Amino acid sequence: MTADAGRRPNILILQADQLSASALSCYGHPFSVTPHIDRLAASGVVFEDHYCNFPLCAPSRFSMMTGRLASRIGAYDNGAEFPSALPTFAHYLRALGYRTCLSGKMHFVGADQLHGFDERVTSDIYPGDFAWTADWDASEHTDAGGPDAVVKAGRCSGSVQIDYDEQVAERACTWLGEQEHSDQPFLLTVSFTHPHDPFACTEPYWSLYDGIEIPLPTTPTVNDPHSQAMRRQYAMEGMTVTNYQIRNARRAYYGATSYVDAKMGAVLDALERTGRAENTIVIVTSDHGEMLGDHGLWMKKVFYENAIRIPLIVSCPDRFHAARIAGLVSLVDLLPTLIGLADEGGETSYVDPPDGTDLSPAILRGEALPERPLLGELTCEGTPGPVLMIREGNFKYIWSAIDPPIMFDLGSDPDEVVNIAGQPHVAETESALRKRIHEHWDVEALAREVRQSQQRRLFVQRAHKTTGTAPDWDYRESENPDDRWMRSGIGYNAWAYDSITDLEN
Repeated sequence: MTADAGRRPNILILQADQLSASALSCYGHPFSVTPHIDRLAASGVVFEDHYCNFPLCAPSRFSMMTGRLASRIGAYDNGAEFPSALPTFAHYLRALGYRTCLSGKMHFVGADQLHGFDERVTSDIYPGDFAWTADWDASEHTDAGGPDAVVKAGRCSGSVQIDYDEQVAERACTWLGEQEHSDQPFLLTVSFTHPHDPFACTEPYWSLYDGIEIPLPTTPTVNDPHSQAMRRQYAMEGMTVTNYQIRNARRAYYGATSYVDAKMGAVLDALERTGRAENTIVIVTSDHGEMLGDHGLWMKKVFYENAIRIPLIVSCPDRFHAARIAGLVSLVDLLPTLIGLADEGGETSYVDPPDGTDLSPAILRGEALPERPLLGELTCEGTPGPVLMIREGNFKYIWSAIDPPIMFDLGSDPDEVVNIAGQPHVAETESALRKRIHEHWDVEALAREVRQSQQRRLFVQRAHKTTGTAPDWDYRESENPDDRWMRSGIGYNAWAYDSITDLEN
């Protein structure tokens, strides 16, 4: 260890959006080009089995920041308010003396747009009001993604999402430069929107995949009720997608992954220039994954592996050795882990006990991970009730009050093709997992709370839009804010896809 080991480490979190672990070469992808992430993985601790707890942006991020399951903090969908009174990892690190900054997306909803960060150097890319509140009683497709993700994919010269990530990286680099002569430890969270759809990327990232035959999905289309509901929600049920379109969308996704890797590399270079890199712990993660056509599904909101298994890489060669660690961990572990890394040996008094576990003993000293189940939740649009997941060992069990259960043995069926729920040879295991679902959640109370929350927020949003002036909760980093980002009243598809310039597909 260096002399810096006695000082609190700086922490740099590099977060992608919709990045599956399986899309990275350090997690076994055969041709993905991500040299900066790979370098961090080679020098750091790679968690092989890291998952999100809610495969949707805002609930996943709120859960990550608080260390608590989304259902326990009212984070039911992308229009759920993030209450100011909930302590986040930014609050806890700030209490330990850290300077805290956010550059990029965190999808905060509500009047508080900081949640413990001393400052933000960019606006958020999405609206801060209740515009995206889910409605379980709605019968029509909502304006979020959809067929355009596949049919409007390819090489482009620019887009509003690219403009955003350019700003995120540039301002993060500037902020790091300003910390060069500071003795105060910092937490900088840099959160990009790529490789989230639209799947459109620029050169040179498109051409990185010249000469590569992009493989088609090898898993069969699934027709369980929840998957069918997701295809309807994305207006893709019964849609014919050509092999060319699938390959094109996948190639653009890999290109966008290489692009966000390059932006992370720019931030890492800026960190090196400050002279503080040796005492900085760098963490790479995402909020959820992307199905990329596997099982006939795109985007997220399902519990298949590509939608929920995401990277977690923790690197600081001067403080701990490289390792690869197997065992179930998830985003709710990030808050206690950050505190453990920042305050090694200290005793944290949590205001609210986190649902996650401190992984720092495994990172710093190679200690074994505690054995515990992986928990997942879906309470957003696309299904009229909670869908809950528990995984213990190789068994993944998905419960719904509306649809039949789904169960996979990932040991013998890693592609999740055979639903073994209801089969005699796993009856005892299935019964135990179903019992534990009901031990972790009061499912009837949760359904009532979600629906009540939806109705409150839908009413408030309508009232705000009826007369007078609606409250403005969007964060503006200056007196002359950038007007390119999505705000309430703009349809997502029109905003995201119409902004793509010179698309070749």
